[in-house]
Amino acid sequence: MRWKLDVLYTSFDSQEFCVDMKKCKEDLKFIEKWVETNANSDFDASNKIETYLNMLNSFYDRFNHLYQFAELTFYEDNENQKSLEAIADLQRMKARSVKPLVTFQKWISTLENLNELIQSSASLKEHKFYLTELVENNEYVLTEKSEEFIAEMENMGSNIWTRMHNELTSSLMVNVTINDEQKLIPLSMARNMAYDKNFTVRKNAYEAEMKAYSEIENACAACLNGIKGEVITLSEMRGYSSPLKKTLLDQKMSEAALDTMTSAIQEKLPSFHAFYRRKAELLDAKNGLPFFELFAPLDTDSLTFTFEQAKELIIENFGAFSDSMGCFAKKAFQESWIDAEPRKGKRGAALCVNLHSVRESRILCNFTGSLSDVVTLAHELGHGYHNECLRNQSYVNSKPPLPIAETASIFTEIIVKQAELQKRKGMEKYIILENDVSQSSKAIVDVYSRFLFESELFKRRRNKVLSPIDLKNMMEKSQIESYGTSLDPDFLHPYMWVCKAQYYYADNNFYNFPYTFGLLFSKVLYEKYIENKSTFVKLYDQFLSVSGQMSIRTLAKKLELDVESMDFWRGSLRIVEEDINRFLLYK
Repeated sequence: MRWKLDVLYTSFDSQEFCVDMKKCKEDLKFIEKWVETNANSDFDASNKIETYLNMLNSFYDRFNHLYQFAELTFYEDNENQKSLEAIADLQRMKARSVKPLVTFQKWISTLENLNELIQSSASLKEHKFYLTELVENNEYVLTEKSEEFIAEMENMGSNIWTRMHNELTSSLMVNVTINDEQKLIPLSMARNMAYDKNFTVRKNAYEAEMKAYSEIENACAACLNGIKGEVITLSEMRGYSSPLKKTLLDQKMSEAALDTMTSAIQEKLPSFHAFYRRKAELLDAKNGLPFFELFAPLDTDSLTFTFEQAKELIIENFGAFSDSMGCFAKKAFQESWIDAEPRKGKRGAALCVNLHSVRESRILCNFTGSLSDVVTLAHELGHGYHNECLRNQSYVNSKPPLPIAETASIFTEIIVKQAELQKRKGMEKYIILENDVSQSSKAIVDVYSRFLFESELFKRRRNKVLSPIDLKNMMEKSQIESYGTSLDPDFLHPYMWVCKAQYYYADNNFYNFPYTFGLLFSKVLYEKYIENKSTFVKLYDQFLSVSGQMSIRTLAKKLELDVESMDFWRGSLRIVEEDINRFLLYK
């Protein structure tokens, strides 16, 4: 249940790490000098662009090789000082890389015949979307000096705030009463107790979690205020109408797609409220469903798994979808790509990191044996399979929009759950159905509450520094608006802004709606798979392999889907609604 990072480096003191760090700095100096010399005329422009792209892809492959080793080492142990030192050094290097990139971006934006140049070269055609995006987004770029200064200042601002939040939450210990005994456990383990079969354990864990957050709320509020304040300032300086506008451009998603998706969700919220009210009835919750009961199993003999059982289940079901997906999962387990053991000092949130330089992935989760843990593992392996499909792309073409990344991960969740639904009978089938509806509802209702909260956060942070009380009140208000009367108002989750790391990503604001998009889009993809299994698998792999080279709207059109259509989102939500109705009618 621990990963191996030897494919990157054996240690920060190893000769390989030191040599690559030196080479990376030398490469950056060469790029800086080359851009200064060459990005100033249209002479031999096609060859210049090709040369620059080759240098950029090579530099970032080596840079990420170094950075990801430091980052992953920190994620597994936040007290590793050498990882922090390496991260700081590499972040300074990344800040320096901004100036030549901006100079190049401004230069190609002056080339009137850029489209002709792109068509004249196979390599440039391959990077057409990347180059075109640079030109289209040039209006939001400041001067080279300003952008370089901003990048350096981020290392003393948002990057520090992000790291501080991660350290606070990953080292936070929670004092929980279990079987009349006080136990001090990592936050990740306490949060996983929301899936425990014992009501008292779930309630005690929730109350202990809330108490633990109160110990770090002031520090986390400072982190959040610092990050969002910086984002607002930079968005305005660069000319974006809002941080959301910047996010949509970064994620290659149109406002029309987000607006129609959100409108369709608002229409269907009553169906999700009905699910939560029914679950409250089954759990004998008289005043609505308490937040700590959202993921409570409905049977005391709920499904539990050892890590070995989870591994076999995932490999089998991935393999049933396609040989390539099954082989990928088997390889990930066999070659120790996964760190699944909960422990103090380890990052609480699950993730998957694309080690593009070595064409592998690394997956982090905190496995305690619940069905939800199995689904989370499948989710992160879905990201890993997406990375596998992108392995032959250059670095700049291997970065898909987050909504599509979440589509790939949630699609593998669906594969596992649907396969298990077909195999199981009786109460086990009911448990899996409830888990599926519960996870879908989380991606719709809870994520919508997070979107509402972040929208309000940006609105209010513009004029004031928000206190922990402000943030807690805003979060509860957002949850009430999203969940309606289906939740017990005495047991909400006012600290969701503390435990969700996504709020603390300065470069990825509104990292909430991508989960909703991923859930709804993957539901439609799974229907297409069922309709024609023989042709869909190849089509799906192709879809993933080019996902870093076009907008979401264009990608969807490849599958004959229109993400700006209200009918599309209503149809997808109808699939989830049918599952809710099956749950409501289950006897």
